[in-house]
Amino acid sequence: MKKLRLAACLAAFAALASGAQAQSSVTLTGTVDVFAGSLENPGDGGHRTVVNSGGMTTSWFGFKGTEDLGGGLKANFALTSFFQADSGNPGRFSGDPFFSRDANVSLASDSWGSLTLGRALAPNFLPTVIFNPFGDSFTFSPLVLHNNISLFNATGWTATTPSDTGWSNEILYTTPSFGGLTGNLHYQLGEQANAAGIHNLGANLLYFHGNFAATAFIERDQVSNPSPAPFATGDRKTDWMGAASYDFSVVKVCGSYGRAWSDTLAPAWKTWSAGASAPIGAGRLLAAYAHTEVNTGAERKTFSLGYDYFLSKSTDLYLVGMRDDVSGFGSGDSFGAGIRKRF
Repeated sequence: MKKLRLAACLAAFAALASGAQAQSSVTLTGTVDVFAGSLENPGDGGHRTVVNSGGMTTSWFGFKGTEDLGGGLKANFALTSFFQADSGNPGRFSGDPFFSRDANVSLASDSWGSLTLGRALAPNFLPTVIFNPFGDSFTFSPLVLHNNISLFNATGWTATTPSDTGWSNEILYTTPSFGGLTGNLHYQLGEQANAAGIHNLGANLLYFHGNFAATAFIERDQVSNPSPAPFATGDRKTDWMGAASYDFSVVKVCGSYGRAWSDTLAPAWKTWSAGASAPIGAGRLLAAYAHTEVNTGAERKTFSLGYDYFLSKSTDLYLVGMRDDVSGFGSGDSFGAGIRKRF
């Protein structure tokens, strides 16, 4: 009798486990992007001929999973890592944390939204990359370059976004969609002894309705990323941006305006951008411009023109040229031809 009961229990457990597995999934996903070309930033004094990773998208890979808990509730996780496909090195740069793209777990519901804990997106990321024709290109997108890429050369140019595109130690709440409108509330704990008030705080809104879309974000930052530490000056930095786009079918246009400043330091920035993309054959013609003014008198002007040709839904070829100018340091001309593969 005991053997029969044990066998029945084991069979029931196997059935439950089988059912749970049927409602769960784990996916290996990512993007490999490599290009060949020539890069020159203002102030470099010369160009570099390169085979580099991440012309249109920073190369990454990782695992994402979801489990249906019933009643409209799901548990999700994401562990994704950047890498340099030209060399095989991990991270976006030397010292980048291994899972600097995503390292989080969340609960999500269609009725109340989702709550995410861990390393996840910063408020600035989605508004910046969705509302410019070159998307998440940290090599050729003028808006992304102005907002997120400092030039460590003679120009001393500093990115206007103070604290990376991802935040560690983050609590992120995402609302459900209200007629195409969603919001995200971001809070990053500083995790510093005797510094309970040190944190990053931000929010964004994203609205999509037919051919029209709009967004806005704001951040108040005291902690650096990807490796969290209070800003060296004990400063608080603020940046915000609004943007909109409209798809006329024959051409999609977009524009943005934003400002950034420090509570204690002198520099303050004003950035505006405009862009357009038009379907041509199996690809799209891309054009974008960004202009940043600093209250010290410095200016940066960047223009990119490219063509993105899709061999399939997951594979595309691209060709991009860019002119980047910083006042007092002349201009730099860059170009690249590459292939991007999503999986």
